[in-house]
Amino acid sequence: MSVELKNEFGQIDISNDVIAQIAGGAAIECYGIVGMASKHQIRDGLTDILRKENFAKGVLIRQDGEDLHIDMYIIVSYGTKISEIAYQVQSKVKYTVNKTLGMSVKSVNIFVQGVRVMNV
Repeated sequence: MSVELKNEFGQIDISNDVIAQIAGGAAIECYGIVGMASKHQIRDGLTDILRKENFAKGVLIRQDGEDLHIDMYIIVSYGTKISEIAYQVQSKVKYTVNKTLGMSVKSVNIFVQGVRVMNV
């Protein structure tokens, strides 16, 4: 599956995996994020933190007309305020996708899959 952009020069197809890598990379940079989790916890394992090459398993990209919707599955650090982390991830992902791809993101939905003690 891919996202289609049309301009005066033609059509651009961007793979969902590319958008997932960009969104996942932006989310990992936020304070309080331990890692990305799989959207299919039962099938992929409950305790797995995804590595950079597997961010697509923790990010779901949907396109509805011109609107882009991103669902992110994250693991947060123990002792942090989850609502603040979710807000920071939403803001960072929207900004990064907009600046990198020139696409407007309608929504970033955050699903907290777990809480872990962050390794210092």
